[in-house]
Amino acid sequence: MSEDLTKQWLTEIQSLKQQIAQLQTEQVATRESAEKWRKLYNTEAEQRRTDSQLFRQTVASLKAEIQKLQGIEDATLPDSDTATAIQQEIAQLSSTEELKTKLTVALKERDRLLQALKTEQDKHSQTRQSLTTALGDAIDGLKRQKTVNSEQ
Repeated sequence: MSEDLTKQWLTEIQSLKQQIAQLQTEQVATRESAEKWRKLYNTEAEQRRTDSQLFRQTVASLKAEIQKLQGIEDATLPDSDTATAIQQEIAQLSSTEELKTKLTVALKERDRLLQALKTEQDKHSQTRQSLTTALGDAIDGLKRQKTVNSEQ
């Protein structure tokens, strides 16, 4: 009976050793898995931080570009109320898409205004040319008139 009891205890000890070994293996696997997930999380978090920083820089750059295109430098604005209103409008933009839309509208308006300015400059040039021609014709007419009067 003592021998059976010893065998039973040895079997139980062997079983417990196997369970401990299995648990240790599972513990190592769990630690490795946790470390793997921690690295993945850290990598993803770092990528998000980088993306966020890039987006902030892009938004700041686009805001600066909008300000430049709209002539919103404090020195060039006639009154601070206009500058404040524009800056508040820009501050209300919450996404790069909204900013891109506003920038697109601003660029289209700028292009339209540049085209209108060019058209106006062309018309001004034509008017100047016409007036110069008319003035030249008038001077020539006066010279002819003087010549005719002096011959008589």
